[in-house]
Amino acid sequence: MNSEVIKLINNFRDARGWKPYHNPKDLALSLNLEAAELLECFQWVDSDEAVKKNEQEIKEELADVFIYGITLAEEMGLDIEEIIRMKVEKNGEKYPIK
Repeated sequence: MNSEVIKLINNFRDARGWKPYHNPKDLALSLNLEAAELLECFQWVDSDEAVKKNEQEIKEELADVFIYGITLAEEMGLDIEEIIRMKVEKNGEKYPIK
């Protein structure tokens, strides 16, 4: 994962004194809340209309989801690239090319 992005996220958090609140449970809860906000961008309209109508909000909510995911991984000492590779490999075994 790009260390500059991680530093940017951590510096933002630390400047506000939020680190004590960034435990795995609360980060997982926050990630899901942000994912729900992303989902709201698509509620009651088809996909193309949602993207056209809500593109900026979609970008912002998706960024929030990524920020919480990255922060959760960092808090747990997980290597993001490693766990993604492992999951893609596992998915490849579960869903082989026919």
